[in-house]
Amino acid sequence: MTGPVDERPGQGAPTEGAPVKGTQKIEGTQTEGGGPRRSGLRNPDKAVRGLGAGTLALEALVLLLAIQPIRVVGGDLGGAAVAAIVVLAVACVVLAGQMKRPWAWHAGTVLQGLLLLSGLLHWSLFALGVIFALVWVYALHVRRVILG
Repeated sequence: MTGPVDERPGQGAPTEGAPVKGTQKIEGTQTEGGGPRRSGLRNPDKAVRGLGAGTLALEALVLLLAIQPIRVVGGDLGGAAVAAIVVLAVACVVLAGQMKRPWAWHAGTVLQGLLLLSGLLHWSLFALGVIFALVWVYALHVRRVILG
């Protein structure tokens, strides 16, 4: 013997062809013919811009916070190196705010090269340049995968 059947909407087993509660059918997400597959993000452009801006903002913060430890541990950090760090950090913040512009990604790549070149002023700046260049390459890879 079975109990009473609940006929209220949203209760019981879903009808055939109806989406299961909590899921959403998105047209074009997967094609059986091997066509393009969307990322599943609501706004992929905004997500990628956030990744780029976050990477640059983190880089600016690390650069500014690295000045004193480099001076204490790394030896002689001249005025030119400190000026280069401050200029690069300001450029990172400005670029982070400009990520809506398509040229900002290219400018971010140039910025990573400039940080690597600042390694001529102090070896630790080269080390930071290598680290952030690798992070930037990964961000570019994620951008290419998501946006196509």
